[in-house]
Amino acid sequence: MLGFLVRLLPFWIREPLIILVGTVFGVRILFMAFVDGEGWVPAVIGAVFLLGAALRVRVVVHALRARRRRPPATEAELAPVTPAPVTPAPVTPAVRRPVERKPNAFAQASFAIGLFAVIGGALWIEGKLPEDGTAATGASRPAACRLDEDEELPSAYRSTPGAVTGADLCRALNRTELPELLGTPAERSVYASGTDSTAPLTDRKVAQPEARVEFETYTVELSATYNKLTVAQYAKLTTYGDGRDARKLTVLGRPALLTSDHMMKIQFDLGSGEGASGPVGQGPLARTLTVAFDGKDRGGSYDLTVWSESGLLPDDSALVDIAEAVLPRVTRGARDQD
Repeated sequence: MLGFLVRLLPFWIREPLIILVGTVFGVRILFMAFVDGEGWVPAVIGAVFLLGAALRVRVVVHALRARRRRPPATEAELAPVTPAPVTPAPVTPAVRRPVERKPNAFAQASFAIGLFAVIGGALWIEGKLPEDGTAATGASRPAACRLDEDEELPSAYRSTPGAVTGADLCRALNRTELPELLGTPAERSVYASGTDSTAPLTDRKVAQPEARVEFETYTVELSATYNKLTVAQYAKLTTYGDGRDARKLTVLGRPALLTSDHMMKIQFDLGSGEGASGPVGQGPLARTLTVAFDGKDRGGSYDLTVWSESGLLPDDSALVDIAEAVLPRVTRGARDQD
């Protein structure tokens, strides 16, 4: 289809356009082959593009020479003309016809090159703009949330007024400004999901939706637990441990608590011989910000957890900034209101 449309263009537009496209693609592919080390196959393809452009240049040169060359006069044209007897004809009024102008080859070629430059510039600018149409902040559009929409919502959600789902949490957490809040503005999320879970050891009677967003550096989880445990009670429970990294604070006018704990690590041997199966081990350190559902701390809370495989953690202020940006956006979706 594209070749058919190109053939419909006039000669002096089609040929310069083909030459320009072939040259640009050829040079770019050769650059990938020799500078980026892509191999000999791109080098051959780039050479074919440049060869095709060179052949088109030769065709255009021959066409220009043919236009400038005037054919020599024949003997019949040089022979004297004997005037023939003229028969008077009826006089008709003269009608002026507009002089036909031949197309300007240079103007057509310039128009084709300018048109291609405008299209290429528009595509380049579009590639530089962020995909969501906002101001460029170094972050790209986040990965789409993966949801288990076919699964039936547990009864704990229907019996809990105001309970949100994993989809609601993922929609609130998976935002373009999240990498910047984490201190890694150049990254984009590579995975995002939301699940409608229930709290362990509650016989599936306590709703606990979860959302996870993964980056190259950090992984962020947001969960909501609809139990009667208050943040103040949870803070007292942490004092029975070492409690060294626990810190009380207020977020969005609600009681909050910062704690640290290690993730669980499970290793399996699938027969490859590269590892050995074993019991659950200690994984990387994670930092969790627990925020009460309301300012009166009447039970239930959000847990915002961040960790990385390298063991690096962002500052506590980053978790507070994320909570202040994300939690106000947690709203119930259509599925919860059915």
